[in-house]
Amino acid sequence: MTKTLLIATHNRHKASELKEMLQVNFRILDLQDAGFHEPIPETGHTFHENAWQKCKTLTAHFPDYWVLTDDSGLEVDALNGEPGVFSARYAGASATDNDNVQLLLHNLQSIENRKAAFICVLCLCSPAGSAEYFEGRVEGHIALEPSGQSGFGYDPVFLPAGQTLTFAQMDSAEKNAMSHRNRAVTLLAQRLRMVE
Repeated sequence: MTKTLLIATHNRHKASELKEMLQVNFRILDLQDAGFHEPIPETGHTFHENAWQKCKTLTAHFPDYWVLTDDSGLEVDALNGEPGVFSARYAGASATDNDNVQLLLHNLQSIENRKAAFICVLCLCSPAGSAEYFEGRVEGHIALEPSGQSGFGYDPVFLPAGQTLTFAQMDSAEKNAMSHRNRAVTLLAQRLRMVE
């Protein structure tokens, strides 16, 4: 019998990226597919804490599913790690991706050190109640202005180390090959293939 993996996101961009990267023999659903629309707490101070909080909440509702949660975001050296766990709501609870990007660029005005890193922490919870973590990281810096139409979030201003294009200027295959999410998902996929 095929196992079900529930990806804990309403963000269709993120869900499709994960489905594209995960080549495993699981039925893969996101929260919209599962009809889950309740708020999920994210009150942790770290990516690990938030990923675990979400996993614990969803396994209570879907005890027969494997549940995959993630917390990911951008950490900028000159801003003491901001936006960090607040990446998705940096400019406020109802902020758009563009609002967040514009606030980031505003906060980096006249700052020369634009080093940053995208971080992704995945938490995989099994129906038996175990939890495992998989982490990916990609270093880079923040561009002076947005470029590119692909991707989402801070992709238009994130230049991976050694690259001349932002994540938003790359096609999905190029971005996925080097992204923080891909690095974490590669580790996750190895683990899932052991329990298919």
